[in-house]
Amino acid sequence: MIQAVHLPESAEAVAVHSARGGWIMGGGTVVMPLVNSGAATRSELVSLRRAGLAGIEVRDGVARIGAAAPLSSVEEHPELAFLRPALRTIASPTIRNLATVGGNLFVAQPYGDLAVCLLALDATCEIAGPDGRRDAPVAEVLASGIAEGEFVTAVVTALPEPETWYYHKAMRRKLNSASIVTVASVTRTADGVVTSTRIALGGVAPRPVRAVSAERLLRDRPLSPEVLTEAGQAARADTAPFDDAYASAWYRARVLPVHLRRAFVGR
Repeated sequence: MIQAVHLPESAEAVAVHSARGGWIMGGGTVVMPLVNSGAATRSELVSLRRAGLAGIEVRDGVARIGAAAPLSSVEEHPELAFLRPALRTIASPTIRNLATVGGNLFVAQPYGDLAVCLLALDATCEIAGPDGRRDAPVAEVLASGIAEGEFVTAVVTALPEPETWYYHKAMRRKLNSASIVTVASVTRTADGVVTSTRIALGGVAPRPVRAVSAERLLRDRPLSPEVLTEAGQAARADTAPFDDAYASAWYRARVLPVHLRRAFVGR
């Protein structure tokens, strides 16, 4: 049962309450359903609403996004427009006004499409805790989480170069639906041949994952439909599909090559 809700006004104050066992809450879209159902495992909540962690700054091609920034603020930011196709498929506008960037890193699949994008972007998390501040790759945070008492204060990422960002999400409805397969990638080409690529997948494992097998296959090859289908088939080795109300594990694995190809060539 929740016995106290704290509204600290700085990251330092958040750290104090977190070290005492408080449950960090961004927008509350994940935490509050657990509280309301009686499934909360903590007795105190620590809200980030007043902690000054909602700012967004873009300078010299690098974006620093506060962990408490609502998804809608990222969606509306002119220099982060490349993320709009991903953000506009997440829940409803009302939810996006509450749900936060930091929270999206910890939401269970098949949700967390922004986390998939941040993995593809090779973003870094700024983390605060009892032992001070540290940085960690988003990939590490998604794979292993963070230590007890720590919390993410911001996410930092370089903006993708023009014509290097690719994104596609397969879902049951056009908008406001969880992922069946999500593909995000930063891929560079020269003379039509792939020179470097990072591909992240959502909806096909308990957490967002890198499609490293597909990345290896694509290097030094063209982004043709045939090669991309082959890469999508290879990507199955990097996934651990699951059954849920949206799709079966079999179906997710079956359509992965199709949607990886569509992320790049749209068909």
